[in-house]
Order: sequence, then structure tokens, then C-alpha cells
Amino acid sequence: MLDFTFDPEQEMLERTVHRFAEERLRKVFRDAEEEGLFPAEVVREGWEIGVLQSGLPEQYGGFGEYSALTGAIATEAFAWGDLATTIGIMAPNLVAIPVLLAGAGLQKERYLPLFCGPQPPAMTAALTEPSLKFDPRKLRTVARGENGNYVIDGVKCMVPLAHEAELFLVYADEDGNTQAFLVPAGVDGLTVANRERLLGINALPAHRVEFDSVCVPVENRLGGGDGIDFDKILNHSRVALGAAAVGVARAAYEYARDYAKQRVQFGEPIAYRQSIAFMLAEMAIDVEAMRLLVWEAAWKLDQGQNVTREAVVMKHYVDERVVQTADRAVQILGGYGYMREYPVELWLRNARGFVHFDGLVIV
Repeated sequence: MLDFTFDPEQEMLERTVHRFAEERLRKVFRDAEEEGLFPAEVVREGWEIGVLQSGLPEQYGGFGEYSALTGAIATEAFAWGDLATTIGIMAPNLVAIPVLLAGAGLQKERYLPLFCGPQPPAMTAALTEPSLKFDPRKLRTVARGENGNYVIDGVKCMVPLAHEAELFLVYADEDGNTQAFLVPAGVDGLTVANRERLLGINALPAHRVEFDSVCVPVENRLGGGDGIDFDKILNHSRVALGAAAVGVARAAYEYARDYAKQRVQFGEPIAYRQSIAFMLAEMAIDVEAMRLLVWEAAWKLDQGQNVTREAVVMKHYVDERVVQTADRAVQILGGYGYMREYPVELWLRNARGFVHFDGLVIV
């Protein structure tokens, strides 16, 4: 039986992250969007909350037990504050969680302790490719074995914080299967190209990265000889993205609800009008439905179940509903909703990106 009652640690984590999102992210997110860069100290403070560290085993320097559901709770609270900064704070997860889930013993011993320090390590992952009908299971980036090494060729896009990364987790096709490779920055053939110009999440530096005969040793293949179960990693990513979408949708709904209660026209708040009231009710229902689908998939991941079906259904639903919820928030604010002085237009732009965001967040 599914039971989503928070334990004391989850309750404390949700309160802590939500307070941080309200007191820090909500104070800087608009300036960060306009300037195209979030404050480094805010990212550091978010890292110090210890969401990732609490999910790494003690033997590697962590202080907890990994839980996709706990990660989803934290991700929703972060994204309620700001999506771009959330991705920045959680960028190290893009390497840490796949190593935890699929890494060989020596890979875990080498890399996981790096995520338990006071500063977030400069690591990121490269999955998305600039192609029509992108399919993470049929990548154009390829890796081939050659003289005891792997040679990687291809192009990735929307790689978060690539300009400062010291290590990339690169997903590539190897004999028809998606595998992952740990690639240090600075190797011959790896080029971090210009920053991407995106519709939303403009506070997050995301770059195109090119691989031209990049050579890495065989021990840099994640999972060693066994490789990775890519569907498992992708399901964790989609749960994280779903949780982030819930955070954005919740932010848009709550802002529109409070605005409608305060905005008076013809002698009464517009929330009293049936058309607005019904719209707000549907938004509230959608947020709750999104959250339950995310939590169900996360809970089943924690039980060790194959949740590919649940993750796909959930992702399709939240990708649609987060856009609809944010768009309704814009409608409720009327002309103000189209103005940059109000946050709902940013939430709508960010919401539209979720369908393209595979590989940007993992919890």
C-alpha cells in the first residue's frame, strides 16, 4: 500500500528547503534571469543544505540513505523558488546519482567522496542532443572501443554549467545501447562551445559541447564491463524533472490564487467570479495530481521496482499540465501576466521547457 506520510527527516527537509526557496531564491530569481547568471553564494548555500550528501552512504562520506522520494520532495520545494537555480544547485547530482546507482566499486570509491565536501564539485552530464525527435535511447553521439580505450564522437546541447565543469558524464551509443562515460574536461577533442540562448531558465549557463575523437580509458565507462541500466537512470531523471515541474506549477497556482483574492473589480475580488474560481480549482487539482504521480513513481523506485511505464506516463502528464497551469496563471493576471515585473510570464517560459529537459536534473 502506498503511504506518503512524511517521516520527521522528510518534514524537516521540506521545511528547510522551502524556507531557503522563499528567503533566498525568491529574492534573487528575477535579477538572475535578467542578468543571465545566478549568484554563486546562493548556489553554495543551497548545496550546504545537504540534500545530495544525505543520500550518499556513510562509507563514501555521506550521512544517509538514498531515497528518490525524499529527493523529489526537496526538488519540488527548490523549484517552487526558482527552476534555473534549482538545476544549478543540483547539477552535481547528474554525476553522483548515476555513479551511486550504476558505478563499479572502484568508481564509487573514487568519485562519491568528492560530493561530500563543503563546496559543490564542478561536474555535469551531457545527454541531450540537437536533433529533431531526440530519443535518449537512440543517441547520435557514439563511443567505440579502440586499443584499450573508448573514442567518443558527437555533439551535445543544453549541458548545464559546462563552461566550469571539470568532469562530464557523457551518454553515448555503444553498439545500439546507451552507455555513459566519465570524461575529464580539457582532454583533446572536447570543446565547450557558445552558451545556448534559451526561452527560459536564462539564469542557468547551458552550453553546447562537442566531442571530436575524445579518447578515455576503458575504466571510465560507467559500470565497468557491465555498463549501466540506462532506463533506471532515465527514470530517476524523469522523477526529478516531474518534481521540479510540480514546484513550478505550484508557484504559478499559488501566485494566481493570491492575486485573485486581492484584485478587486466591480466591488469584489475577481476570485469570486465563477470563471476565475473554476480555473483556480482546476489548477489546484492538476498540481495535486502531478505530485501524486511523481511520488508514486519515486516510491516505486525506492522499492526497487521497474517504473518505466509509470515514469513515462507521469512525465507526459506533468509536461502538459505544468504549461497549462502556468498559462492559466498568466490569464488570471490579465495584462499584468504579460509583464516582466510579474513572475508568471517567467514560470510559463520555464514550464514550456520541461518537454525538452531530459538529463538536466536527477535526484
